[in-house]
Amino acid sequence: MGRSITIGTAPDSWGVWFADDELQTPASRFLDEVVDAGYEWIELGPYGYLPTDPAELSDELEKRRLKVSAGTIFAALHRPDHYDEAWAQVEQVAKLTQAMGGTHLVVIPGQWRSDKTGEQIEPRELDEEGWARLAAGMDRLGRDVRNGYGLQVAVHSHADTHIDTHAEVDRFLEITDPDVVKLCLDTGHVAYSGGDSLKIIADHPDRIAYVHLKQVDPAVVAKVKAEDLPFGEAVALGAMVEPPQGVPAMPPILDALEGLGRDIFAIVEQDLYPVAFDTPLPIATRTRTYLNSCR
Repeated sequence: MGRSITIGTAPDSWGVWFADDELQTPASRFLDEVVDAGYEWIELGPYGYLPTDPAELSDELEKRRLKVSAGTIFAALHRPDHYDEAWAQVEQVAKLTQAMGGTHLVVIPGQWRSDKTGEQIEPRELDEEGWARLAAGMDRLGRDVRNGYGLQVAVHSHADTHIDTHAEVDRFLEITDPDVVKLCLDTGHVAYSGGDSLKIIADHPDRIAYVHLKQVDPAVVAKVKAEDLPFGEAVALGAMVEPPQGVPAMPPILDALEGLGRDIFAIVEQDLYPVAFDTPLPIATRTRTYLNSCR
């Protein structure tokens, strides 16, 4: 993997989807186990899961010698008049990310399915006006985040959103400003939706700013697609698996990222919500060991 790829992990790999949920690993245990698993870099996860006071969070990180790569927000910028709601998240998350020395803000598009019930709440595909609003909104967000906080926006293609399939990723990158809007390449979500991460890297090398390393179980995904199940149910069925048990293969992707010739964070982000508290640490340890062997 060389020096250009920095492997880290995220609260997601400990079953964390929400700021506060009794089914989730407590934040202090997550931080301790990240160290035990051998990682040095983390994402913030949902705002409020880790301490939001910069001094308190700095203390928690420094005593464990951990560092922050990115924060995450959700932004449904294809919807009219949504920018202020998105920016309210930015003002919290980007401020904390910047204070922790992070460099990226991962932006997950709005879902057309409810993340609570799984029901369809809006059309699955955007019309031309929707795409235009999405592109203009993301361009504006990318500029404002860079100017206000010095962070790079990396948009995360995601199941059950309008930036999901390979074709949708291509279209999004073609209509947004390459200077301020980059891609968070999530290898699991791309595979989940039938895409090809290696082709995305080859076709859009300058847009790859950040990576989530993840694999899926093709058999589970086939069932999910056949029954049109929402992403939350897919995760509960075990759609996301630890490498090298699923697809896509990690060594070619890591080689392709090396070939970009620049520093890139590659964050292990295996969706595990909900999960027994004793499960994540062994998986995280094995995953780090495996990825480090792919040199």
